[in-house]
Amino acid sequence: MLSKGHGPMAYYAVLAAKGFIPVQTLPTFGTYDSILGQHPDGTLIPGVEIASGSLGHGLPIAVGMAAALNLKGVDGPRVFCLVGDAELDEGSNHEAVVVAGFVSVGASFDAAASGRTHQAPEDVALISTLPGWRVHVPGHPDEVEAVLRSAVTGTGCDYIRLAESINSRAILSSNGISVVRRGSESAVTVIAVGPSLEPALEATADLDATVLYASTVRPFEAETLRATITSPAVVLVEPYLSGTSSAEVSAALIDVPHRLLAIGVPRVEHRRYGSGTEHQTAHGLDAAGIRSRIAGFLDA
Repeated sequence: MLSKGHGPMAYYAVLAAKGFIPVQTLPTFGTYDSILGQHPDGTLIPGVEIASGSLGHGLPIAVGMAAALNLKGVDGPRVFCLVGDAELDEGSNHEAVVVAGFVSVGASFDAAASGRTHQAPEDVALISTLPGWRVHVPGHPDEVEAVLRSAVTGTGCDYIRLAESINSRAILSSNGISVVRRGSESAVTVIAVGPSLEPALEATADLDATVLYASTVRPFEAETLRATITSPAVVLVEPYLSGTSSAEVSAALIDVPHRLLAIGVPRVEHRRYGSGTEHQTAHGLDAAGIRSRIAGFLDA
């Protein structure tokens, strides 16, 4: 299901590959006599069942399709819905999102060139309010397949948050948190979520730091954190709204003396364009920004 109908070219390519439309029609996209418009038109294009692009319609329709399959006792097909992050502001998604798993790309600032209206750094905080949901933030493409397979065979209530920025290597783990580097007994513990790992490692390269990598943040895997922490100083680095998982970290350490620094996208809107790298620097989520925040925290 393509809810983001104003980005249909990949959809048209799939229709052509499946034989619904001739491959020769693809170069005619957007021209006067073409059937391939800026939004898929079900009256013109074979294989198109809805004229998507009206924000907030695709996800509820996809949920209805999945519900219909369940009512018919059909277990094989899976329904995936591609939505634009900004269209999640539409109220029609609220009821649908309670029962549907989905994947997000570029919610924080990867869509930098499109501006603030195409960014939603509050996404994980919002999804966290839904009971029973699992939230995954893989930091490398090679980690995604295992997450998708787990989601397909699970409850279906999974949010998979992808990003354009990635770590240099994949870390595959059955747990939500992995130990990447161990420091001394007095080391600061740094929890880096998803693609935040790479800048966090660079920022702490010459510091006495234990670095943990979190690729699944809901539910939050407390056992590894509790078994690893050796000093009160804890730093949480997230590629979305600052402090989103602060409560989970504090709950995991409820009987362990600690102080927490949360680093993430600030709560002040950053209305700029440019590249993802420029936005990362502006938010203080590059290596230099993370290092500066940690240094100030440890000196306090």
